[in-house]
Amino acid sequence: MAFPRFRPVADHAVLVEFSDAISDAAHGAVLRLDRAIAAQPFDGFVEAVPAYVNILVRFDPLVTDHDVVEAALRHMQTDGTAPVAQGAMHEVLVCYDADFAQDLAEVARLTDMTPEAVIAAHLAGEYRVYLYGFAPGYAYLAGVPEPLRLPRKPVARRGVAAGSVIVAGPQCIVTTLTMPTGWWVLGRSPTRILTGESARPFLFDVGDRVRFRRISREEFGHADG
Repeated sequence: MAFPRFRPVADHAVLVEFSDAISDAAHGAVLRLDRAIAAQPFDGFVEAVPAYVNILVRFDPLVTDHDVVEAALRHMQTDGTAPVAQGAMHEVLVCYDADFAQDLAEVARLTDMTPEAVIAAHLAGEYRVYLYGFAPGYAYLAGVPEPLRLPRKPVARRGVAAGSVIVAGPQCIVTTLTMPTGWWVLGRSPTRILTGESARPFLFDVGDRVRFRRISREEFGHADG
């Protein structure tokens, strides 16, 4: 079946799929449609939830239906080669001191790098927000440099603090809750991802870019997010 694919979800949503595999092209198509909907929402539109290769479009079933929404979304399709506008750039602070970076030494061992080389590689990554995940504010950032791309651990670590900067494969997250994770903990950030604002609860939008900036433990203690 050719892409894009339009799949009905329950009585109140349409899932638009652009590929079976993660790619910049597929995610670019997701972003173009997301922004087209935001610029001119159809009657009954409720919410759009973009992800790696698809976007879930929710609607009010008392106002419209799957066929009407699919037709509206097809009409919004744009030239697949059109450039996607660059998202906003955000700077995220991170401290790599040992008590914040429980897995830094092990990542260095597994990648045959020094801890400082691991830190330099992480700081050099070009990160983009691909989607929000299972927990509030869990923005999945693509762009971890190839030398740092380790699979998830076989056993999760419990009680990983909020603000931890974690990586697995090509992805990076700044955690917002204390919870277990099987990802590798490289440092901790005082930057607030949860804003506390009802109109904009999260710091990032999907499509935004992120760069990390190293800070000292003293700077961490004085940072206000």
